[in-house]
Amino acid sequence: MASYPKWSGRCENCGEWNSLVEQANQASGASAVSRSAGKVLSAKSIGDISSQEHGGRLDTGLSDLNDVLGGGVLPGSVILLAGQPGIGKSTLLLQVTSSIAKTASVLYVSGEESASQVKMRAIRIDAVSSGQLEFVASTNADDIAATIAKSGHKLVVVDSIQTLSMNEISSAPGSVSQITNSANLIIRAAKYAGAAVVLVGHVTKEGAIAGPKVLEHLVDVVLQFEGDRYGGFKMVRAAKNRFGGTNEVAIFEMNEKGLELVSNPSEALLAERQNVDGSVVLATVEGTRSLLVEIQALVTKTNYGYPKRTASGFDINRLNLLIAVVERRTKLNLSDMDIFINVVGGLRLSDPAADLAVCMAIASAASGRKVPDDVVICGEVGLGGEVRHVVQLEKRIAEAKKLGFKKVLCSPTSTNQKIVQTVKSVREALINYVT
Repeated sequence: MASYPKWSGRCENCGEWNSLVEQANQASGASAVSRSAGKVLSAKSIGDISSQEHGGRLDTGLSDLNDVLGGGVLPGSVILLAGQPGIGKSTLLLQVTSSIAKTASVLYVSGEESASQVKMRAIRIDAVSSGQLEFVASTNADDIAATIAKSGHKLVVVDSIQTLSMNEISSAPGSVSQITNSANLIIRAAKYAGAAVVLVGHVTKEGAIAGPKVLEHLVDVVLQFEGDRYGGFKMVRAAKNRFGGTNEVAIFEMNEKGLELVSNPSEALLAERQNVDGSVVLATVEGTRSLLVEIQALVTKTNYGYPKRTASGFDINRLNLLIAVVERRTKLNLSDMDIFINVVGGLRLSDPAADLAVCMAIASAASGRKVPDDVVICGEVGLGGEVRHVVQLEKRIAEAKKLGFKKVLCSPTSTNQKIVQTVKSVREALINYVT
């Protein structure tokens, strides 16, 4: 059916003559609200709303992961787990589903792997004996949502959201429309049935979750799986959590039986440390847990006109800023030096307290002088070269004491513990502790 703003003798759509019929337009003053066919909603006092959950939380079998989730998997919640390819997302979820399946019915939906491939992984991590763990391979979001709504499973894992598609949408799986609509469909089914759903998400080259940002807004919990997929520690932290905090972290290590919680990560991170120039120990905090991490620096004469700065596990822009502070506030000349920074263990630091440790590692490597073995460093560095206060200092001190360190180098503080050694500036720290 065609329409025209003015009279025309012949319809250009069907070719017929004298077939147009004049119709009056709707009143211009009629708004979308006045034409709405919606009904008035029934509201009640917030105090009368029942706060009972759909039963208790589901125990993942991994105590630290329970803490990250706020106490376990909440029935009716939707969790998005994202991470680099090969880091261990499917292995972690198969371990979790195997543990939960001992007490509740669990469904594992795979859109990427066949049943035989999942069975091979289950045999490797000894997860084949879980009687209530079921498996299905599908990429149809309509079928998966219907299964969630009617099957009665307490937990459903969908691996992954980027492989799903709906029949009504013609675009390819992984497109914005498919991801958004498939996620909406599954979330509605999960809320209707009271089943917990875990969606596996892909990431881009920059590390962001692939797909529209609205996907992160739709789900209840967003978990980031970080670390080096080829070795080192792997960490799961919550970027969003409607049912708990976002300040917890679970640290894992991959072995032949799957992912295993690391009970004392500080000791493992420092086990192979050699006290050479450019090596310092940082007291950092991941969530509510304090860790001692080795920071390594290598400073060499550049062979090119423009010096190279490289950082592994540390923000490169922050590194350039700290190099400028060291050059300006001390007598070190780094303008013709290549500088390399490495955080041992595959960790990625975002703690501002790492500033002083990085500065001292660079100064130690540039001068060829060592930092004493018994010193742990933490402190934020300002543009004036001043050393600033860090949060949760008591936890950092306790971790240093536990591993036998004698000194904690930090900014001036009110604590009177003998282990604390305070410095006011980067220059003072380098003069007193880079020997």
